[in-house]
Amino acid sequence: MRRLALLVALRVSGLLLCSSTLCACLEKCEQGVVGQRLQLPCFYQRAFGNFSMEWKRDSEVVLRSVWQVDKRVDLWRKPSVTMAADAPRTGNFSLELLHTDPTEHNTTYGLFIHTHNITVLVCSVCVRMAASFSGPQLMRRASVVPGGEVVFSCRSSGGFPEPSVSWLIDDSLKPPEDSVETIVMTLPDSHLYNVTSHLTLNISMQSNVSCTIGNEALNETMTATSYGVKISPVVSRASEAMWIFSTALCVVVGVMVAVGVAYQIHLDRVSKRKKLEYQESHLHRGRRWRHLYMDETDELKSEPKETDV
Repeated sequence: MRRLALLVALRVSGLLLCSSTLCACLEKCEQGVVGQRLQLPCFYQRAFGNFSMEWKRDSEVVLRSVWQVDKRVDLWRKPSVTMAADAPRTGNFSLELLHTDPTEHNTTYGLFIHTHNITVLVCSVCVRMAASFSGPQLMRRASVVPGGEVVFSCRSSGGFPEPSVSWLIDDSLKPPEDSVETIVMTLPDSHLYNVTSHLTLNISMQSNVSCTIGNEALNETMTATSYGVKISPVVSRASEAMWIFSTALCVVVGVMVAVGVAYQIHLDRVSKRKKLEYQESHLHRGRRWRHLYMDETDELKSEPKETDV
């Protein structure tokens, strides 16, 4: 009876130990970043003879290996994973994911060792994935109606998982929930997210409005702020003085341009007059020389010819 009770106690304690170990394995998760490598730790120190092992992604086998007295005789694996070749000697059976994407999110990898017709779940690791969002772009579109509602648009893209979006007015006030509309969509051919949030509110143009994109998985928050236009008497006087100065400058420039144009017209007229005078003088000289030539010709023609008679 005592031996039976001891055997039962040992089996119960063994079951409890295995159960607690399995729970601890299932509760352990590794945080990965999209596009980067991820190590799934697994350490199991025990003397092995002949055995085989499998790493599974949920129910899919991603790596299988057969060992004989600490020598690997067979190996099959997917190109996206790898494991150390001396695992039985070092006890490091960790699996490395060479490239990660959002489809790995909320998956579970388990290492199973088969020996002496017994299968043991050695390690179980769940995977969480994340990717950083781009810096938010905040745009402010004023109402076409004076005193009407103002629309703010906040956009960010390329992140994972779905982000949180929050708005603040003047760094302290939260807008009413019905004034915010947020749309989250996946990018084409990707599981990454785009987020667009609109805030529609009747708000003073002098108010500051902030939009914050939060990625809890990576503990990241990014904020963009639209600053209002604050007008003071000093600024108003400066603006008025600047307007007067600009007007005077425009008048001066206009007068200078008009004077320049008038002077250019005067130069053109003088040049044209001199050109005409030159042409007339040249023409008069031509006529004079032509008359002299014709007179000399007539005189020669009128002289009598001498004969031998």
